[in-house]
Amino acid sequence: MKKQGQFVKGLGLFSATNLVIGVMIGSGIFIVSADAARQVGSPALLLLTWVMVGFMTIASCLIYGELACMYPRAGGQYIYLKEAFHPLMGFLYGWTLFAVIQTGSVAAVGVAFAKFCGVLFPLVSQQNILLNLGFLTVSTEQAVAIIVITFLTLTNCHSLKVGRHIQNIFTVIKILTLVAIIFVGLLFANNHGLSNITSWWTAQDGSSAGFSIWWLFAIALVGPLFAADAWNNITFAGDEVKSAHITLPRALAIGSAVVIFLYILVNLAYLNLLPMTGIQNAPEDRVATAAISTILGSRGAWIVAIAIMISTFGCLNGMILSGARLYYAMAQDNLFFKAAGQLGEKSGVPQAGLILQGIWSVALTLSGTYGNLLDYVIFASVLSYLLTVVGVIVLRKKSPDIPRPYKTPWYPYLPALYILVSGVFLIALLWKKPMYTWPGLGIVLSGVPIYYLWRWFTKNRQVGAVEEIG
Repeated sequence: MKKQGQFVKGLGLFSATNLVIGVMIGSGIFIVSADAARQVGSPALLLLTWVMVGFMTIASCLIYGELACMYPRAGGQYIYLKEAFHPLMGFLYGWTLFAVIQTGSVAAVGVAFAKFCGVLFPLVSQQNILLNLGFLTVSTEQAVAIIVITFLTLTNCHSLKVGRHIQNIFTVIKILTLVAIIFVGLLFANNHGLSNITSWWTAQDGSSAGFSIWWLFAIALVGPLFAADAWNNITFAGDEVKSAHITLPRALAIGSAVVIFLYILVNLAYLNLLPMTGIQNAPEDRVATAAISTILGSRGAWIVAIAIMISTFGCLNGMILSGARLYYAMAQDNLFFKAAGQLGEKSGVPQAGLILQGIWSVALTLSGTYGNLLDYVIFASVLSYLLTVVGVIVLRKKSPDIPRPYKTPWYPYLPALYILVSGVFLIALLWKKPMYTWPGLGIVLSGVPIYYLWRWFTKNRQVGAVEEIG
């Protein structure tokens, strides 16, 4: 029998916080403000969009801290949903994470890395085809994305130490990059400065915010929520966090607060450098490029491209590192491939889980469908957060004796407010974007028969093994 390794407690507060920050900051902050601005129309509502996303993110992190210190194990949200409700609930989250959320995000961020690599090296392009088999085409852009995904998968297979060092280095660099954009954006102005927001609630067409605009405001949260998502990935690696019951709540709170603070300042910088129409109509939605180019000219595109490549590289590393830990927890419960529940003897990491995740991420990269899939699951992703917050309330009643070194502040008011805000957002999506929400629910619910088939298969396999021994 192959000897099993053990998880290494290699993530202190600094590394854990960097993992939270690193997976949150990808390419979104450089792009999504364009669509949000088109939805809401006014500068004030654009900023309010990011403030609302900040509330939802920081509130959920403060609430998740209680669960993280109760169950400081590999698996994170899978464990929380399983313990609060039923193993099926945990499986549906893990299934969606592997099928779309984590792997689709890895594919999308990998392509974003390659796309901005193409700004520096025009050979890297979606139009430059390397291989055409009729049923499958591979562009140089896809090839670069696959190379970077494969590289980071293999480096994380080596050890936690390697993945941790990559994460710490690139997270520090990307924070400094955003600080530089904020400094330049607030120090300089394109002749008008923050006069963009002197008429706080006036849209570009001169209308004021009415009732209907608030529904558009809810829809406008989609992009910023993507940009601020994945903070929960640190909880997947609970077994590798030092003093996890203390470190995890602190890392979640500090990391999310730092990112949201930077995001709001970056958007202020955009408004200082561009008129509202400039944000709404930024070429290919590259708001950061348009903003910095007002100061640095054509060199701005290169500088922002390098910044996004650094940001997406670090984001990719964090998502690849953490995702496999959740599959490990599922495999331990016989709800995922058995190999994913094994740790390398020397590496102490779930190498098979990392490789399976990498293979599916590459497949989504080649399919080109990851973008649509991610649109579909934003509803499911926020719904899973809402259910997990409900789980905190359930576990207060269901398991009151489990030690809670950290408890949710302002309980039960903060969870109730989060549930209300998230519920309104989900209703708005169901009403205004049914073409995205229902397919998203379909992806989640497709896991129900898979769960029961997996349980049936596992049970029969175990019975067969017992009969064979007998």
